[in-house]
Amino acid sequence: MSRRALVFGGSGAIGRALVGRLLAAGWTVDALSRVARPSQPGLHWHLGGFDALPALPDRVDAVLSCGPLDHFSLWYADAGPAGARVVAFGSTSDATKQAADDPDERALAARLREAGDRLFAAADARGAAATLLRPTLIYGHGSERNLGRVVALARRRGVFVLPADAGGLRQPVHADDLAAAALAAIDAPAAAGRAFALPGGETLRYRDMVARTLAVLAPPPRLLTLPAPLFGVALRLAHRAGQLQGLPAGAVARMREDLVFDPAPARAAFGYAPRPFLPEASMFPD
Repeated sequence: MSRRALVFGGSGAIGRALVGRLLAAGWTVDALSRVARPSQPGLHWHLGGFDALPALPDRVDAVLSCGPLDHFSLWYADAGPAGARVVAFGSTSDATKQAADDPDERALAARLREAGDRLFAAADARGAAATLLRPTLIYGHGSERNLGRVVALARRRGVFVLPADAGGLRQPVHADDLAAAALAAIDAPAAAGRAFALPGGETLRYRDMVARTLAVLAPPPRLLTLPAPLFGVALRLAHRAGQLQGLPAGAVARMREDLVFDPAPARAAFGYAPRPFLPEASMFPD
């Protein structure tokens, strides 16, 4: 008899990849989406979100969350099934934005940490094992944040401007590698009750990450670097002209910061092996 999984955020970039991997591994899957989707053998889609949840199965072998950790942790603490294995995605933003200048970013980091604590406490109370997976910068088919914002800005103007000192280190991680990690963590005893950072398989500088991304587009937008003082002037002018919509506050400052995490604990616990950074044009539809 196949095992049954309940997947929150099943229609997102990680969720779609995870649902596919679960089905290929023989699982029966119940997945949630805010958009109606056709079910298929082994997969039943439920329409709804945390603000209006449909009736969900009360007996599953695993619950996996690929959406907002704070909302999921509140639901799980209140109504999660007893005994089910839990794997949930958070973010390394719980650490990188903890001391951000932007109060909204500090609040996000605090919510993520509180949600992680709530998740583990609720799992303990239910006699369940929980694993928290904390990705770095996510890319891949259907991922509209992070590099998707860079691409949108570059396409709008035909050029993307960076400060010459945008050399902070990054480890972009493919959504499918995160799905593989979640599936592997379910049956890994060493993953139970722990949180893991999930960086990508390559560490590169921010400007090199952007250059590699823009190079796959057709036509490729131009990448322009400016000395920091001149970039600051250009940034202020762009803000006044309303040309930086979609660029989060604090993003420019972090271009200079190293945001690097160690994959070794995840590798030892459940064989985590992410690919190097290989963007494709199909990941960034017009």
